[in-house]
Amino acid sequence: MTAASSPGKYEDIAPDPESPEGKTLLRKAIGASAIGNATEWYDYGVYAATTTYLTQAFFPGDLGTIGTMLGFAISFLLRPLGGMIWGPIGDRIGRKSVLAMTILLISGATALIGVLPTHAVAGVWAPILLIALRVIQGFSTGGEYGGAATFMAEYAPDKKRGKYGSFLEFGTLAGFCTGTAMVLLLELLLSDDAMQTWGWRIPFFIALPLGLIGLYLRSQMEDTPVFQELEHEAEVERSAWQGFKDLLSNYWRPILIMFGMVIALNVANYTLLAYQPTYLKSTIGLSDSSGSTVVLIGQLVMMVMIPFFGRWSDSTGRKPMWWGSLIGLFVLSLPLYWLMGQGFAWAIVGFVVLGLLYIPQLATISATFPAMFPTQVRYAGFAISYNVATAAFGGTAPLVNDAVVESTGWNLFPAVYMMGACAIGMLALAFLKETAGCSLRGTEIPSKENDLRLLQEASAK
Repeated sequence: MTAASSPGKYEDIAPDPESPEGKTLLRKAIGASAIGNATEWYDYGVYAATTTYLTQAFFPGDLGTIGTMLGFAISFLLRPLGGMIWGPIGDRIGRKSVLAMTILLISGATALIGVLPTHAVAGVWAPILLIALRVIQGFSTGGEYGGAATFMAEYAPDKKRGKYGSFLEFGTLAGFCTGTAMVLLLELLLSDDAMQTWGWRIPFFIALPLGLIGLYLRSQMEDTPVFQELEHEAEVERSAWQGFKDLLSNYWRPILIMFGMVIALNVANYTLLAYQPTYLKSTIGLSDSSGSTVVLIGQLVMMVMIPFFGRWSDSTGRKPMWWGSLIGLFVLSLPLYWLMGQGFAWAIVGFVVLGLLYIPQLATISATFPAMFPTQVRYAGFAISYNVATAAFGGTAPLVNDAVVESTGWNLFPAVYMMGACAIGMLALAFLKETAGCSLRGTEIPSKENDLRLLQEASAK
C-alpha cells in the first residue's frame, strides 16, 4: 500500500526497500530531502567562493574580509530561533509542510542577493540589505536541515539508515560543489573586471530554480510513515508550545550530548567548506581560481566517499565512525594545515586528507542525530540542539579563524581551533548510546529495548 492510500498504520505505509514500489518511494524521499540541503549549501558555497567580490561590493572600507565573514556569521544568529519555531511546528503539523516553507525562503533570499545594490550605489544600505537577507536565510535554515534529516531518517529502513541518510549529506556537498564550480567557471570565462562588476551576481540567481525544483519534489511526497503512525494514534494533539516544554523538561540529556558533538562537527565543517577558500587565497597566497580548484577537488572526493561511509556505519555502528573521525582530525590537523602551506599540489593533498577524515561524521548525521530523540519531539530536538551549537561555534568559525589569522599572522590557528572542537566532541561522544539498526517509531528514545517493546506490542495485536 502506498503512503497516499494509507490509513496511518506503519506496517501499511512504510516503504519496502526490496520492492520496486518501495525503492521508488525511497528514491523520492532522498530527492525531496537532499534538494533542500543542496540549495542551502549551494548558497554557502557561492558565498564562500565569492568572498573577495562581496568584500569589494559591500565592504570596501576598513572592515574588508572581516565584514564579509561577519555577513556569513550573522546569518547564524537567527538559526536557533528558526529551530525553536520550525521544529515544534514540524512535530505538530508534520515534517513535509514545514520543509515546503523553508526551501522557498532559502532559495528566494539567496536569489535576491544577486540583485542588491553595491556600497558604491547605496552606501551603508548595501551591507545592511545583504545582512538582512543572510538573517532570513539563517531563520529558514533553522528549520530546513533538522527537518530534512528527520524526514530522511524516518523514511529510511532501520537497517539501512546510514546508507540512505548519507545521501542527504551528498546533497550538502553537491550543493557546495555546484556553488564553487559555478564561481570557478565564471572566473575562467569572464575577465576580472567583469567578475567584480556583475559576474559574481549570476551564481546567486540559480538558487531560485533549485528551490522551485525542491518544492515540487516535496509536494509529491506524503509525510513520513513514522509521523503518520504517531498522528494516526493521536499522539500529536498537543500544541507546538507543549511539545517545546516537553523537550526541554524531559530530553535535556540528548540535547547536551548532541550540542557537544555538533560543536566538533560544524567547526570542522565551516572551517573546511566555508572558510577554506578565503584561507587558501588570503593566507596561503593561492590565486582565486587555484584556491577554488583545491576546494572543488576535495569536495568531489568527499562526495564519492560519503555513501560508502554511510553504508559502513550500518554494519559497524555510528560511534566507531565518529571516534575515528574525531581522533584523526585531532591528531592530523596541524601537520596537514602545515602541508597545505607548501604549495598548490600539497594544498590539494592536505585538503583531501582532511576531508576524508571529516567524512565519517558528515556521512552519519542523518542516521545519528534523529535517533537521539523520540518521534513527538524529534524535529524540535534536532533543530534546536543543532542550530544553537552551529550558531555559537560553526557559523562563527570563518569569522574567528579569519580574525585570529589576520591579527596574529598565525596561519595554523584553524587547525588548533578544530582540535579544540574535536576534544569537546569526544567528551560528548562518550555519553552517546549506539542506535544503529534501532527503530525510530514510538514515543520513547530509540534503543534496543524500545525495539523489543514494539515487537511485543505487534505480537500481542
